[in-house]
Amino acid sequence: MKVGLTLPSFALLLISLTGYCQPIRLTDYQAGRQTGKIARYQIKGDSLFGEKQSIFIAELKHEVRSTYKLAIGYSDSLLKKTSLFGEENKALIALNGSFFDVEKGGSVAYLESFGKVIARNRKSGEKWAKTDSLLNGAIVIGKKGRLKIEIARTAKYYEHSKKESAVLVSGPILLVNGKIVRLENSEFVRKRHPRSCLCKTGEKSILFIAIDGRSDMASGMNLKELQQFLLRLHCRNAINLDGGGSTTLWINDGYEKGILNNPSDKEGERPVANILMVQQKE
Repeated sequence: MKVGLTLPSFALLLISLTGYCQPIRLTDYQAGRQTGKIARYQIKGDSLFGEKQSIFIAELKHEVRSTYKLAIGYSDSLLKKTSLFGEENKALIALNGSFFDVEKGGSVAYLESFGKVIARNRKSGEKWAKTDSLLNGAIVIGKKGRLKIEIARTAKYYEHSKKESAVLVSGPILLVNGKIVRLENSEFVRKRHPRSCLCKTGEKSILFIAIDGRSDMASGMNLKELQQFLLRLHCRNAINLDGGGSTTLWINDGYEKGILNNPSDKEGERPVANILMVQQKE
């Protein structure tokens, strides 16, 4: 079974937007005290796409990767809040991950951890299954902790590869080498929602991003707007994660501990099946 589309058959429309819009300098939006290793930012206002926005970003700077590592936390049955995943794994940053079975728990997209396949793409027609055009990207963590955001390869490829310690499929993939990727014409793409995404910048920093929405204070973004926003942040490779009520960015950086954004569900933070997180190396 395929995870996504193979590289040769996946026709990407890559369009450079260099010069199309002004870059955003994150240092203008620093929030709270900075550790020097992990930086936090908050962007609020109506200057983006003419709508109210509330955006929270945690940055893991490239020069401190010898101290910290990127990892995937998951449960194959129970749903847990992102903050609880973070607490249990002694994370410094935790961001909700890929799509999951809302009723029974577990990922509905390919998930591999230390050579063990935890979940596969849910087959078309099964409840909570996602389309191949949506699950076309992968977050790959190498044996030495190096992050790759790439076009999803086949499940067979990841199962036989010995190069990674973890793989999480999600999508759609938004940027490849600093260029936008053509997106399908669907409501999921066109409508504004809360969004979660992961990106790697030209400076090789990793940005964990939570964009609030569905409220009077935050409209959220559609995925084409998100692509443009990520380019303005100097992102080179970026992937969309599960959004909506799942969007949650939690931090425990030594100065602040708690959820940075405002999850959109009336009940508050939504339990999820997997997260992306930053941990201290032992």
